[in-house]
Amino acid sequence: MAGGELTGNSTGAPPQAGVLEGVNPIVYTPSNPITLFIVQAIIVIIFCQLLAYPLRWLHQPRVIAEVLGGILLGPTVMMRIPGFEAAIFPPASMPVFNNVANLGLIIFLFLVALEVDIRLFTQNWKAALSVGMAGMILPFGLGFAIAWGLYKEFHVDEAIGFGVFGLFIGTALAITAFPVLCRILSELNLLRSGVGVTVLAAGIGNDVTGWVLLALCVALTNNSSGLAALWALLCCIGWTLFLIFAIRPPFIWILKRTGSLHNGPTQGMVALTLLMVLASSWFTGIIGVHPIFGAFLVGLICPHDGGFAIKLTEKIEDLISVLFLPLYFALSGLKTNLGLLNDGITWGYCIGVIACAFAGKIIGGTLAARANKLLWRESFTIGALMSCKGLVELIVLNIGYQAGILSETTFSMFVVMALVTTVATTPMTKLLYPKWYQTKVERWRKGEIDWDGNELNPSESLQGGLKKGVDSQIRRLMVHLRLDSLPSLFTFITILSPESVTKKQVEPETPDAESTEVVIKKRPLEVHGMRILELTDRTSSVMHLTEGEDFYSLRDPVVNAFRTFSQLHDVAVSGRVAVVPADSYAETLMTQAHEVSSDFALIPWGESGSMSEDQSFPVTADTNERFKSFTHLDFIGQTLEKASAICNAGIFIDNGFGGITKPVDRPELQRTKSAISIRNQADVAVLPVANKSHHIFFPFFGGADDRVALRIVLQLAKNPHVSATIVRINNSEKEKLSSTAKSAAASTTTTEDNSETNKTAVSSSPVSGTDVEDGALYATLKSSLPEDLATRVNFSEADVPAGKEELKEIILLAQQAVGNTRDNAGDVVVLGRRNAKKGFAEVGGSSSSAAGGGVPDLKNTVGEVAERLITTGIRASLLVIQAGGRGQA
Repeated sequence: MAGGELTGNSTGAPPQAGVLEGVNPIVYTPSNPITLFIVQAIIVIIFCQLLAYPLRWLHQPRVIAEVLGGILLGPTVMMRIPGFEAAIFPPASMPVFNNVANLGLIIFLFLVALEVDIRLFTQNWKAALSVGMAGMILPFGLGFAIAWGLYKEFHVDEAIGFGVFGLFIGTALAITAFPVLCRILSELNLLRSGVGVTVLAAGIGNDVTGWVLLALCVALTNNSSGLAALWALLCCIGWTLFLIFAIRPPFIWILKRTGSLHNGPTQGMVALTLLMVLASSWFTGIIGVHPIFGAFLVGLICPHDGGFAIKLTEKIEDLISVLFLPLYFALSGLKTNLGLLNDGITWGYCIGVIACAFAGKIIGGTLAARANKLLWRESFTIGALMSCKGLVELIVLNIGYQAGILSETTFSMFVVMALVTTVATTPMTKLLYPKWYQTKVERWRKGEIDWDGNELNPSESLQGGLKKGVDSQIRRLMVHLRLDSLPSLFTFITILSPESVTKKQVEPETPDAESTEVVIKKRPLEVHGMRILELTDRTSSVMHLTEGEDFYSLRDPVVNAFRTFSQLHDVAVSGRVAVVPADSYAETLMTQAHEVSSDFALIPWGESGSMSEDQSFPVTADTNERFKSFTHLDFIGQTLEKASAICNAGIFIDNGFGGITKPVDRPELQRTKSAISIRNQADVAVLPVANKSHHIFFPFFGGADDRVALRIVLQLAKNPHVSATIVRINNSEKEKLSSTAKSAAASTTTTEDNSETNKTAVSSSPVSGTDVEDGALYATLKSSLPEDLATRVNFSEADVPAGKEELKEIILLAQQAVGNTRDNAGDVVVLGRRNAKKGFAEVGGSSSSAAGGGVPDLKNTVGEVAERLITTGIRASLLVIQAGGRGQA
């Protein structure tokens, strides 16, 4: 018996074994619709994910992939295949698909409202009101104008009058997609700029006004008379006031009582909130206004205090974004038939709609922004951003299509308009407001340059540069703050700047009193911490930015721990949080280093070998995993590459620095003889480190990196707990090249008397200039060593054979120098990065981890010597230093 007969014509019980009894698994049956729905959902999700990946590289929002996926599955492409619609999307199955998609839409509109922070509008109300109103009135007028031709040419439902149709078309052109706008601004790092704040504030007002106009359109459409529509609107207004004044206060009281307001919603509070969403949606649905408005209103009354809105979004956003929302936009795409745009008149109106959408938003937004005294280029950027339609526009179009306001042809036109305006937003913004222009405007507003780019105080900049070149000490340190690296960072800061004590006589306030002596403790160091959180596609991640990075900089526990430690140790400190995409970590760190004029940037290597700081399983990764993450290696390489033009930089690889040895494997539970409690032995207090000494080993090969590293080693050695072994590495090949260079220099001196020619000839030799400078610096620092350092710093030279044996000798020297005192506070091996990267005879090399365009690896990132020390398992931490900025001289 065929499967179709079993499900359609048989009067007996349906087969219970499914495909095992020959039943077609994708045939729709009203008694078991879930089987076909699962197939539909799988196809939709796969299409959306496959399209999202390439579009992400083009910096396009995910909604573009979801809409294109729906269009491809619809009558435009896939439904042209014979039997596809009947097999995968039969009309009988669409009510189930539609219900699930609209349930997701209701919850999504609740999340959209959660993302809207009215405080941002009220704090910037003047610019927001003017830009928002101008960005709505002009496109609304243009939409109403073009609606006349669309109504005469394409409208089919005579029950819809032109007034309602024109109101809807004007609303569709006037609306701005606030959620997509937030994502575009965050990806372009404009969210906290003047342009970004203005656009966001205007977008909030625009968004709320657009939903009010849409509610008016739906009410006028769904009610047979104007009086019924008026009653529907009055009921909607009354429900809004009821939610604000009767529901919101007790809701906040319950959140406070349960601790959900500041600690995140409990499961019960999530259930209560979703019940409110569903109840409000039900009410607005039965009074003739779409259910999504009820969900939107509940989102608006939810508090943003204590991060409640963000934490609630984190609970439910992934399921909505990955499953429900793609289903809704697939449903939209199934209604879109681009094949209906098949003649010149239709395409003419389509292009006209697109032109009205762009012109209305760009002209209106630009003029309003210029009236608020923004620059012309900034104003055009605001206008371009306000033209973004995104997913909100598609939701509006679907509501209009369901209500019978739009015909299938008009609906397809406006879907094309929504796609074009959304796709064009990011490229237009990059073109109008590039990074170099942002930097120029920022420096101009700070008074550092005039409009032509000329320095206003060139003499001060020159003096600062000369002073920095002469003073090789680290006075201003920039560190990348990671939760798993705080102990080693604290120890490094402590020994980098030893405490200096000065005494000052304070004059008495009265003649009879004696003068007192005040002891002033200070450390000649200024530290700037930067903690980076990853900006993802999630709504909650973007909300972290809209809430304000400054807010998180004040409340972040890692930054606060860093501030407290530094202040208690008399170190000047600042700390902030940045929320950026993962591929912008390196640029963000080096931009901060440039802004604070840092002498040295310290980047710790993560304990887990990844860029994330997930502490849900706080066990250190083993060597094989810690140094093999491509993303982390690429981040380190990009950071060093960008640092080469800004300042000296160091990569710190912790291995028990500070006296803390971290477990590599999960600790095993062992039964003791007493068998009383495992906790008794696990909670034994750890005694303070008795031996607080550190020993530093530094092999000096030569080159710019090693010269910077040598100065830093001597600065660290100023701490009385630090001793150092500095070994200058010599080999026969290097000596031969050096003597050849000296002969060439002497020959040039006898044939030319011009000193400038001498200088050029010597420096043109591959090693002569470097050897002379290295030798001079080494000898100078060795001879001028202060008495208090002479007993703790040991200078020596080592002759090692050239070739493969050289590396083995250096590893042996390191093992003999460090890791021999088990109970001290941790030893360090300091290395120059680029001198050891391509071997030891050739000094220098590219600073990029993937200079040749290949996959980054550990050897190319930290150098050959450091890579060998790591794989050997030396019992010491590593500090790999790269010269940058003026340090390369």
